[in-house]
Amino acid sequence: MAKSGNKTLGVVMDPIADITPYKDTTLAMLLAAQARGWTLSYMEQPDLYLRDGEARARRRLLTVRDDPEDWFSLGEAEDGPLAGLDLVLMRKDPPFDMEYVYTTYVLERAEQAGVRVVNRPQALRDANEKAYTAWFPQCSPPTLMTRDMGRIRAFLAEHKKIVVKPLEGMGGLLIFVLAEGDPNLSVVLETLTQDGSRLTVAQKYIPEIRDGDKRILLIDGEPVPYALARVPQPGESRGNLAAGGKGVGVALSARDRWICRQVAPALREKGLLFVGLDVIGDWLTEINVTSPTCVRELDAIYGLDIAGQFMDMLEKRR
Repeated sequence: MAKSGNKTLGVVMDPIADITPYKDTTLAMLLAAQARGWTLSYMEQPDLYLRDGEARARRRLLTVRDDPEDWFSLGEAEDGPLAGLDLVLMRKDPPFDMEYVYTTYVLERAEQAGVRVVNRPQALRDANEKAYTAWFPQCSPPTLMTRDMGRIRAFLAEHKKIVVKPLEGMGGLLIFVLAEGDPNLSVVLETLTQDGSRLTVAQKYIPEIRDGDKRILLIDGEPVPYALARVPQPGESRGNLAAGGKGVGVALSARDRWICRQVAPALREKGLLFVGLDVIGDWLTEINVTSPTCVRELDAIYGLDIAGQFMDMLEKRR
């Protein structure tokens, strides 16, 4: 699997056999790269390692197909340096735990050996998806990040209704809506903060969640002109598709575009080339940098080719 005249793209992802192909954004990216002549190399997180400072991996040639019943084939495993690749897509889903951080160390050594890694390993460490909105307070609802359960109680008393969530999760996992007088308040806060030992995010509740949690995709800081509004099921407070939300296409509003302009320069500077903003009503609630999704849903609604646009951008920047 040495570098040849062909361009070689490695992908680090969760097991490809377990994805839902018709809505998987990583598969869309791989299909777009393959269509443009890239040779694909498949890796999972345990395949990556360092030896004497060199980033290496057990990797397999990958062929992908847009077939919901038979979407991939893998070749025999080979072990070698990541420096044999032109580009690596880091598409491992959260949890963003210490094992994720350790993996970025390996990828950063590959980057230093000349491999382009998207999104950049240091940026993945710097831009926690729940915390990074703090760099853009003009875009965000009132937000508190603390270990102190008393501070969260006071924040709830101030805003009457809040959302609390851990920093490392995805897909709506362990996201709670709390109102004054909630009998579960103590147990929720004890669980999320682990009795005051773990940072937790609290945000003012935004009632416009009834209209959907908009996922806005940015490619090198430029927004796709449509968002996927993930509308909660009746009786549910989370719009995440993984939590049963319904995806509805919407055109970006003037406020959405303003938010994009606020964050885009920082994203470009950090090397965050594919990012998903979560916007509820007029407010930025999360900045997703690890493995943003919703490409295939937006493609299907609007006849777009977002993954192709992303690959074209990468080719131009080579």
